[in-house]
Amino acid sequence: MQREADTRTTHGRTVLAGCAGGAAMNIVMLLTFRLLGFGWNGGGILLESPVQSSKLIAVWTEIEPIPLVVDTPAPIIAGIVLFGIIHAYVFRSIAGAWPPGVLQRGVRFSLLVFFMTFLFWEFFTPFNMFGEPLPLIALELVFWACIAFADGMAIAALMQERS
Repeated sequence: MQREADTRTTHGRTVLAGCAGGAAMNIVMLLTFRLLGFGWNGGGILLESPVQSSKLIAVWTEIEPIPLVVDTPAPIIAGIVLFGIIHAYVFRSIAGAWPPGVLQRGVRFSLLVFFMTFLFWEFFTPFNMFGEPLPLIALELVFWACIAFADGMAIAALMQERS
């Protein structure tokens, strides 16, 4: 019985850490992409830059349907929290192989998320599909690095073993 109770506690902590990671991703995404990148009213650097791809601008502002994150963000916000929970379970399964400590594990996990998810995304979609210029992709990668760091550190902090 004790082992079963420990498993529930561990799952509860994992889900809580994942929700925190997802919330952290949402907040940092709001501050980077929405506030700086796209602007509250479409005036951000990613849409206003004279070197930006007209195809990318059209996808975000003209071609129907407009992305959900712009028109109806709730499902995207919820989905990012779900990804945070998945990230927490991945963290739980691999963090034991890393040196102990929130910073050591949080940074490693942030790098894992960044390189396996966000770097691939920027290469395959903005670069490949939209023809976005490299300087703007570099800026977006900085945004994604901040988002990955927030996710990794939130999860690591809440998953830290209690002594």
